[in-house]
Amino acid sequence: MSKDKIKASIREGRTVLGIEFGSTRIKAVLIDEKHETIASGAHDWENRLENGIWTYSLEDIWTGLQDSYQKMAQDVEAQYGEELTTIGAIGFSAMMHGYMAFDEKGELMAPFRTWRNTITEEAAAALSKEFDFNIPQRWSIAHLYQAILNGEEHVGRISFLSTLACYIHWALTGKKVAGIGEASGMFPIDSNTKDYDAAMLDKFDALIAGKNYPWKIRDILPAVLVAGENAGELTPEGAKLLDVSGKLKAGIPLCPPEGDAGTGMAATKSVAQRTGNVSAGTSVFAMIVLEKALSKMYPEIDMVTTPSGDPVAMVHCNNCTSDLNAWVNLFDEFASCFGIRADRNQLFGALYNKAMEGDKDCGGLVAFNYFSGEPVTGFEEGRPLFVRRPDSSFTLANFMRTHLYSSLATLKIGLDILLKQEDVQIDSVTGHGGLFKTKGVGQSILAAAMNAPISVMETAGEGGAWGIALLAAYMMNRKDGISLGQYLEEHVFADMKAETMSPDPADVAGFDTFIARYQECLKVERAAVESMPM
Repeated sequence: MSKDKIKASIREGRTVLGIEFGSTRIKAVLIDEKHETIASGAHDWENRLENGIWTYSLEDIWTGLQDSYQKMAQDVEAQYGEELTTIGAIGFSAMMHGYMAFDEKGELMAPFRTWRNTITEEAAAALSKEFDFNIPQRWSIAHLYQAILNGEEHVGRISFLSTLACYIHWALTGKKVAGIGEASGMFPIDSNTKDYDAAMLDKFDALIAGKNYPWKIRDILPAVLVAGENAGELTPEGAKLLDVSGKLKAGIPLCPPEGDAGTGMAATKSVAQRTGNVSAGTSVFAMIVLEKALSKMYPEIDMVTTPSGDPVAMVHCNNCTSDLNAWVNLFDEFASCFGIRADRNQLFGALYNKAMEGDKDCGGLVAFNYFSGEPVTGFEEGRPLFVRRPDSSFTLANFMRTHLYSSLATLKIGLDILLKQEDVQIDSVTGHGGLFKTKGVGQSILAAAMNAPISVMETAGEGGAWGIALLAAYMMNRKDGISLGQYLEEHVFADMKAETMSPDPADVAGFDTFIARYQECLKVERAAVESMPM
């Protein structure tokens, strides 16, 4: 859009705002009618460990929100000479899961417990068994049940159980609601009814009946909304909370608050059945939209939903590129011994491309990238490890290919449950994150791991903040019952360039050979953990 058209959109309230609370950054993104970013603002923050709990204070939350909004509004004024007084629609997103418990006066009764806390092992195991459904430790219901098992006094006074995104939305609109994707990280969802699973709600109430709390679980969870539904309007008090300058008007509609998983799906056009996305950086996770529920529970697979409520199988791994990066750093240090100052991007590119010359099965080499534990393979701790037989083909190409395979090996183990045991069908997968920066390399490795075509987009906008802005735009512009998938396909990504790479059968066979050897060597990794205590 031309600058004059953008200025008119700003004045007339046809823009859309998305704000996402990430683990280390709060980002605000304003988009135009073409879904392109026209202004942004960000605020860096960090969680802190207090009394054994990873948390952010309420002051952290509101200071960060107001700062990111103010910087975005200043960007609008600097670029276009316009004051931001109204917006067509707003959406809020945040890291999923966690625990925020409020009393009837709206007071937070215990420190916000983020997804990062691993203090609910007993509760998660008990609920998984009771529900016959995998409940990860980070889920809100696991935190609630652990608080019950701990006998925490505040539990009997809970009026509202919230996540971070739902809390922000509630404070600005007065509505206690959650987007269905966000809700699916609080309590299991029934994708047929687009609501919490009724049978599991009853089981939970029965499980805690002896406590005689004055609430039922249905009473304290946020109401579930799907993408496209109106989730309330910005109240006068909410407008002042968001924009401390007082310029922003009340009455702006908001879409349902969503989690970072849902915004990632929207930002990569991965919301339709038989599509998926893989985010690969320090950690790696894959999300595959299913045509139907899985046949049984798998502890390696988390079940969540798209923002429209379709079931999504998620494989989440704690380790991805950290060990790979450490080896690249070693090669950088080696080069410096000869006075060579290699450009970092060129160094990664050279070593990644060298890996493409290696044997398809890595020549008998094996590496484990476990800087920390990996629940998918049953490790509570990890030790980075490289092993080979005396007769292995120990070349630089095989060495680098091994570490690229290793970065996705645990993910492949989880995904093979879906692809080989459950016969899940995938038409398209979008890769995003640092692993895919070197053109064609990470993409081809992932294609081999999944035996599926992998696309890498020219741009994914502004990530999660852009994704929640797209969901707000969908609510604002939805007509004639168009689905979220159709909206993204036809109105957002129609002209966006992407490069797609199909799997090479030889690469697929080679990765399968490698992963068989990798799984046989898990006992070596176990021995390393036991023999090298922290």
